[in-house]
Amino acid sequence: MLSRVAENVYWMNRQIERAENVARAVETALDLAVEGTISQGRLWNALVCTFGDQADFWARHGLADQAHVISFLSFEPGNPNSIASCLHAARENARTVRDMISTPMWEEINKVHLYMQSAAQQYGGWLHPREFLDEVKRASQLITGVADATMSHGEAWHFARLGRLIERADKTSRVLDVEHYFKPAAFRFAPPADSTTADPRSQAAFRFAPPADSTTADPHSQATAPVAPAEGGDEPPGGDAVQWSAVLESASALEMYRKQYGPVVRRNVAEFLIFDRFFPRTMHFCLIKAEESLLAITGGAKGAYTNPAERRLGRLRSGLDYGHIDEVLAGDEGLHEFIDGFQQRLNRASDAVQETFFATRPAGPVAEA
Repeated sequence: MLSRVAENVYWMNRQIERAENVARAVETALDLAVEGTISQGRLWNALVCTFGDQADFWARHGLADQAHVISFLSFEPGNPNSIASCLHAARENARTVRDMISTPMWEEINKVHLYMQSAAQQYGGWLHPREFLDEVKRASQLITGVADATMSHGEAWHFARLGRLIERADKTSRVLDVEHYFKPAAFRFAPPADSTTADPRSQAAFRFAPPADSTTADPHSQATAPVAPAEGGDEPPGGDAVQWSAVLESASALEMYRKQYGPVVRRNVAEFLIFDRFFPRTMHFCLIKAEESLLAITGGAKGAYTNPAERRLGRLRSGLDYGHIDEVLAGDEGLHEFIDGFQQRLNRASDAVQETFFATRPAGPVAEA
């Protein structure tokens, strides 16, 4: 398979999976907004921070509220991680590899692309865009099912699954880490030096504006300074059953979790979404199956490596094979530190896949400068 074709198939599936996960996260935020266990400003600001898009959002809107955040994450053409941008890019990738995918798969991708165009034209600041979010999730799941049922499970299918599962592992880890942004760290929600971008009608909005130096911050990095525990107990904000149930619901995992653990408890939720080997949206399951597809592509064997992608992905997977939840939760910022490290290593594994299979290389010897 040509590397260009493999790259388009890989990213097409990452983009479809990303759109679904953004829809899941927005729906979870809507559920929490109804529950009222978290202040509205902190809730919607945390959602933007979860995807690492806070610098771009703050530059565009300043105030984190429901209407602005939903619009930004769903339809903003300038946001490459918005649902509309992801599905548009996926459709373009599908068009360029039309001969590699089945007709039913192409039709489903085209349908959701056209649906997004219609939804974007009709969008008017919905308070509860459930129908739209459900349609995005349904379309993504339908595309995955059609691909499994109508594509030969050869190299193209394995590149598709590899991209989908790397993306899913990343987004599951981000949603699991959302409690970090619920914590009342004053510096993270301090008013900017120039408050003219804030809504003059609401002084409360300043509590959720970007910090003064946010314009120079890396949009994919977040502050990790220690945070004081919540008053009245050791459980941090976001540690109650309602909020952790919403995290499980975002992965459609609540029922399977209850069968295994029963009551919703922070420690058990983290253990399930990180280490479970059998539920298809956990971090461990995603890495196991992603490595299977990678080895099917390269012809390699588990426990050995022939390229950087196999080494980095295998090393990350083996860390979860032998990890334990008590090690993850050790310390005041244990879960956040673990998730932050996991995302960095997963990004390096993703970079290695890009370099191994897709990066353009010179045809002959390179002259030294």
